[in-house]
Amino acid sequence: MSGTDPNRPTICFEDLEVGDFRKSRSRSVTRDEIVEFARQYDPQWFHSDPEAAKDSVFGEVVASGIHVLAMWRQLDHEINSDIDYVCGIGWDEMRLHRAIRSGDVIHVTSRIVKLIPSKSRDDRGTALTRYAVVLEDGTEAVTFTSINLVYTREGRRRD
Repeated sequence: MSGTDPNRPTICFEDLEVGDFRKSRSRSVTRDEIVEFARQYDPQWFHSDPEAAKDSVFGEVVASGIHVLAMWRQLDHEINSDIDYVCGIGWDEMRLHRAIRSGDVIHVTSRIVKLIPSKSRDDRGTALTRYAVVLEDGTEAVTFTSINLVYTREGRRRD
């Protein structure tokens, strides 16, 4: 990919600042999508079987953690796709605080908490971003810190 590609994200490591905050649009979660996702990717009975899930601790089907992360990724891409990421390299402090249920309306927030220039490569730096999947009432259902490599301007020139 060329550094002059008009489709490439434009924000480089040097453009980021600690405290940068973004918020996605809201989206509703439906029972049908919970069940469909679970049947394909996480077929535990309390995710995939609405009748059996009535006897679970949740009393109904709830979205699997993997499904919630897929929804997070979709919403995050909408708000952070302008950042020129090399790649993600890990998540720290992942917590699933509350189940996501049918009818819940969620959005995603991101806040840059730390920026670390590379000591060995001038083409990238590391951005630590705190993410949350948030319910309408402000409850944080899922939180974690994402560790991402981001191209510097020098890295864009060389690419």
